[in-house]
Amino acid sequence: MNWPAVVYSEEIMREGFGIADPSIAMSERVRLIEALSDTGLKRITVGAFVSPRFVPQMACFEELLRSFTPRPGVEYLTFTHNHKARLKAQQFSPPLAVEEEVLTLFQDICDVHQRRNMNRSIEASMQTWPEMIAQAQSRGVRRARAGIASAWGSNFLGKFSPDYRLWSMQQQMDILGQAGLEVFEIGLHDSQSWCLPHEIEADLHEIKRRWPQVRQFHLHMHNARGMALPCLYAALRALEPRDTVLIDGTLGGVGGGQYCGNGIASGMVPTEDLLHMLEGMGIATGVDLSKIIDCVWMLEEMLGHPAFGHVSRAGPRPSHTAEHYDPNLPAIEGLQAARHFKLGPKAYASQRYSPWKQAITGPWFQGPSEQIHKP
Repeated sequence: MNWPAVVYSEEIMREGFGIADPSIAMSERVRLIEALSDTGLKRITVGAFVSPRFVPQMACFEELLRSFTPRPGVEYLTFTHNHKARLKAQQFSPPLAVEEEVLTLFQDICDVHQRRNMNRSIEASMQTWPEMIAQAQSRGVRRARAGIASAWGSNFLGKFSPDYRLWSMQQQMDILGQAGLEVFEIGLHDSQSWCLPHEIEADLHEIKRRWPQVRQFHLHMHNARGMALPCLYAALRALEPRDTVLIDGTLGGVGGGQYCGNGIASGMVPTEDLLHMLEGMGIATGVDLSKIIDCVWMLEEMLGHPAFGHVSRAGPRPSHTAEHYDPNLPAIEGLQAARHFKLGPKAYASQRYSPWKQAITGPWFQGPSEQIHKP
């Protein structure tokens, strides 16, 4: 199958640390950014210029930008949610990469979550759009993004219909089109973890039918109910080879929102799980998965609790003979012992229980080898 082009953005430093303990040491944050920078990741969002009154975890963001050593070939990004934040980012470029200025209209379609997150109703937010457009045009901006959050439903209001979703998107597309702005990207954010795979697949088909000129899509999927990865797989199936999809995720799936009711339990798609899936599907990522797993373990030490991904616990599928498990492993029970896929015998040194009476030297039954080893 021919897949769309995939651009991955690592969001742990904003999404994950934005809901973590604010007291995590600067040295630890720097250590993690620099380790991530050596994995092959090309885009890392390192934080946001936001008020420490509301997000105390970002109070040290400017210090962080002065403290880490950038790596060539890595784009370090920030959340430029308005023109003021963009101007601030320009002051810190480099290390920040400041992308072409475009106008972004972005609407949380859950009025409760919109008010909790932005202290503003949907109606009040929409009333600001004409001024935002006029100001952007005065700066020479000609391109735009449209996007909706809480796209599939709300923990406060329930499930949203496809008609409501598309109506909300249509409001943005209409006003941007009337202003003569080219909409090149559409974003769908599952802020409250309501999406199911068949829904995103159907929505993308309809979006592409209504606005065939848009070839870039931004998917930001939270994972409170374990559906982020299957939904992203469904999205990849719905898109075409000439499309580009920008996917956000976080190391270990750590992240979340303070205002959706799930907190850190909302999480995001885990970087290691998504990259493992993409590579298995034949979509090259250029990322060293073993180094990503090292970063997850580093993150867990910093946070003081396990992360939420799977590949960092059980390891990737062994893809070469040298990676196949020893048939005479002792019985593996705990999470630490399961790390033998990277750590070798020392991971299970304390576990001795083996139910077999003699070494397993088989396999005694293979079946046709061409079937066993068929790619």
